[in-house]
Amino acid sequence: MRLFIYGTLLDQSLRDAVAGEGGQLVDAVLPGYAVRPLAGSVVPIVQADAQATAQGKLWDGINADQAARLALYEGIYDYRLIDVTVTLADGTAAAAQMWVPPQDAGLGDGSWSLAHWQTHYAKASVLAAQELFAMDPLPSLSDLAWQFPMMQKRAWGQVQASQTAAPGSLRHSPGAGDVTVTHRKPPVGSFFRLQGFGVEHRRFDGGRQGPLPREVFVGIEAVIVLPYDPVSERLVLVEQLRMGALIRNDPNPWILEPVAGMIDAFEAPETAALRETKEEAGLDVTLRKVSGCYPSPGNATDFFHCYVGLTDIPDTDHWSGGLAAEHEDLRLHVVTLDRALELVASGEMNVAPGVMLIYWLALHRAALRVEFSGGIAS
Repeated sequence: MRLFIYGTLLDQSLRDAVAGEGGQLVDAVLPGYAVRPLAGSVVPIVQADAQATAQGKLWDGINADQAARLALYEGIYDYRLIDVTVTLADGTAAAAQMWVPPQDAGLGDGSWSLAHWQTHYAKASVLAAQELFAMDPLPSLSDLAWQFPMMQKRAWGQVQASQTAAPGSLRHSPGAGDVTVTHRKPPVGSFFRLQGFGVEHRRFDGGRQGPLPREVFVGIEAVIVLPYDPVSERLVLVEQLRMGALIRNDPNPWILEPVAGMIDAFEAPETAALRETKEEAGLDVTLRKVSGCYPSPGNATDFFHCYVGLTDIPDTDHWSGGLAAEHEDLRLHVVTLDRALELVASGEMNVAPGVMLIYWLALHRAALRVEFSGGIAS
């Protein structure tokens, strides 16, 4: 197989993660096409444009296994192969194939830069591809339609974690070799995944321990937003059936909690927080960051970005919310902060991030009342 590549596959680390090593690459251009940003995405599309020339590489010598892996990866995005004729550096023409997006793919603003993508998004893209192609057997395209976005979210979370400040004024500040992960097993699960591994680490007495067999739930980055009106001192709680409580055998698995949702791959936490609050509660809010925290670091990688969402809450007791496309069945309750504290005390509010945010509001209610005594600016 001979392929003209023009976008993220020009990055060797991603190319190797998707197809493995092999084949030969030479500079090539494709007259009559332009590489442009894809709307709502960090990857590019190629579009017919008689006045443009797409820059890329001709990838020759792709074997059958590589071609199959490429077809699976490109198929996630509904890309298809077309025949093209490219021009090599010496001016000769060469027949090739090229993956192109669906005809209804939207065009984004500005231009697309490989260097920008490599700086900001390549690491997560490579991690997601590595997770995909470590699966045995490989999933079908229909399964990947809902599995791969989760792989991307997990990868994005890992990259964000590696770039987060990690103060060590009280706790141990690790040095090279203080902890080592060994014997990673293939993760199991389809939507959520469980990872087995070994760990060896430095002890507080200066000795070494391990390798010890361990397992963790490989989760995602999420946003938690508690909408709050500092003028009326009311807040919004979301009620929904939660599977964790159900399978734990809780007699009442309908849970009261703040707005909550996963951070999409390549999305900033603040963007996700505003999006989720609009989707679940129909509210526009001003975010006040409370904490970034692990809810259960002993057994899960989940990390929560927790906010209070300052807003003018409607004069109603409850309403429905959520997205039908995501099968969300939500009931939203408006309660006073005092009532919320009663729910915490009784155990009816039993979601840890919600409890934390309610207590934060109790601690800061007076200051917020003064700060917004003139109302909340829209």
